[in-house]
Order: sequence, then C-alpha cells, then structure tokens
Amino acid sequence: MAPKAAALVLVLLAISGSRADVNPDEVASVIWKYFTELGGNAKDTVEQLHQTEISKQLNTLLKSNLQSVSAYAEDLQERLVPFAVEMQARLAQDSQRLREQIQRELRELQAKLAPYADEVHQQIGTNIRQLQAKMSPYAEELRSQLDRSAAELERALEPYAAELRERLQDNAQSIQASLSPYADRLQQQIDGGVEGVKQRLAPMADELKAQVEQSVAELRKGLSPYAQEVQDGLNRQLESLTAQMERAAEELRSRLAASSEELRAQLSPLARELREAASGDAESLRQRLQPLAQQLEQRVGQTLETFRQQAAPFGETFGKQLVQRLEEMRDKLDSGAAGVEDHLELLEKEVREKVAAFLST
Repeated sequence: MAPKAAALVLVLLAISGSRADVNPDEVASVIWKYFTELGGNAKDTVEQLHQTEISKQLNTLLKSNLQSVSAYAEDLQERLVPFAVEMQARLAQDSQRLREQIQRELRELQAKLAPYADEVHQQIGTNIRQLQAKMSPYAEELRSQLDRSAAELERALEPYAAELRERLQDNAQSIQASLSPYADRLQQQIDGGVEGVKQRLAPMADELKAQVEQSVAELRKGLSPYAQEVQDGLNRQLESLTAQMERAAEELRSRLAASSEELRAQLSPLARELREAASGDAESLRQRLQPLAQQLEQRVGQTLETFRQQAAPFGETFGKQLVQRLEEMRDKLDSGAAGVEDHLELLEKEVREKVAAFLST
C-alpha cells in the first residue's frame, strides 16, 4: 500500500474508532490534508488506489476495524476507496475551474470598486483597526489565563514535593512500599491539572472565532454598497477570508492544546522516575530519592514557566494573522489578482461539502 494511502486509512480508523459517530468535518480535514500533500505524486497514487489489491487491502483494514463502531461503518468500508479515487480526479478539474472563476470575478470586482477606491480603503482600514482593538483584550486575557493556570497547577503540585521530603525520614522499606501509590497520585494530579488548563483555554478559541465572524459580517455590510452589481464576487472573497480567519482560530486552538499536552509530557517523567526508584533495591533508595526530592519543586516551576512563556504570544500572533488576511484582501481588491490561497480555500470548502454529503447518504 502507498504510504500516504495507508496514512489516510489509519487516521480515518483512529477517528472512526474513537466515538459512536464519524465527525464529517474531521474526516474532511483528513481527506483534504491527504490530497493536498499528494502534490506531484497525485497521479501515481490514484493509479495505485485503482489497483484491485490495494482496494482489497483498504477494505480489509476498514472491515476489521470498523465493525459495529459507527452508523457509517458499512458505507466507509464499501465506498471509501472509490470515493477517494473520484475525489482525486475531481480535484484537478475543480481546481482549474475555480482558479479561472475567481480570477474573473476578482477582475470584475476590482473594476466595479475602482471608482470607490478611497472609500473601500477606508472601510477596510476601519475594519482592521476595529479588529485590532477587539483582539488586544483577548491576547491579554490569554496571557492572564495562562498565568493563572500555571500558578494553580504549581500550587496543586507543591504538596507533593513536601510530602516526598517527609517520606525520606521513614525507613527504606516504608518508603519503597508507599512510593508507587505516591507516584500514581502525582501522575493523576498532573493529568487533572493539564486537563483543567485545556478546559480553561479552549473557550477562548471559540470566543475568537465568534469575533472573526462578526468582523467579516461588519466588513460585508461596509463594502456591499460599493459592489451591488458584483455581490457574488464579493461574497466569494469574503467566504475565502472567513475560511482563512477561521483556520487561524482553529490553529490557535490546536496550538494551545498541543502546548498543554507538551506540558503533560514534561511533567510526567517526574512520576515515572519515582516509579523507577521504587523498583530498585531498598538500600540505595534514599540516595536516589534525595536529589529528586530537592529538585521536584524547582523542575515543576521551570516547566510551568516555559509553558507560560511559549504559549503567551499565541494571542498576539493570532491577531497579526487576521490583520494580514485583511491587508491581503485589500491588496487583491486593488490589483484584481487572485492568489493561490483563494482557490484552495474555496476548493477545500467544496471538498468538505462533498464529504459531508457522502457521510450523510
């Protein structure tokens, strides 16, 4: 099986096997990423997918992993391969069609807006300033939330350092007997703390996404009077802008979640080292634990500070991304020239709609 074809199936299996129903948006994300990564190898991969043996392997994998997992299992296992092949064939055609359509619409839009160039510039400039004003408090709130979350987790883990130092006063056998349960409790506290951080940070991405939608709606309202005869072209540009900005919001969500998981990965070795110490001989146990007891609090503090410093700039970066998208749109309306992102954004939208339709049949 082609490596990328195998990767697609494995990710789909992971998505499908993790819940009762398949999420169409998640499946669409996987398929879009899969297709866009094919690049110059797209033709070869499609030819490989057409081969009977490859189809059999894919179907075998799907059938063995999706039995009774979701309402879509049978459809996926019977239709995923031909669906993927059909999608790949359509992508090349749709890509060229959309590219030509967007270029034509942008030229028309630019010609119609030319007499109102100053007003359009002013409207987009106002929108940029409003967006910057809205994003600034969110960036500060994200920093504050990260500070609070890190401080709360540090306070929650402080007693464990003190408890470990106290345990060193006991005899070796007593320390060894209680070390594994202590390590388990520490790991549970780390896991619970990290999940708490993720839950506090996740709503911020939702709020930012709502602000994105509001900002685009305001821009649409402001530009519509100047583009009454080319509303379709304006709407398509605003759809592309919305897709780009929402992707930035999702990227922010992913980065915050990834940073939280990295925090877990950095803290978990503390519990693992304690378990490893418990498995050794009792005589040298105290000698092995002494430096760990001294370093535990310091290592927790350093890890949390690194997490806070790495994640804090995410809000400012997100705001800059949104402003950049608006500036790029202003440039496109000035020049009438479409970029690669334009047709890719809208092509992805079509792919998502097709996947959703496929999964709903």
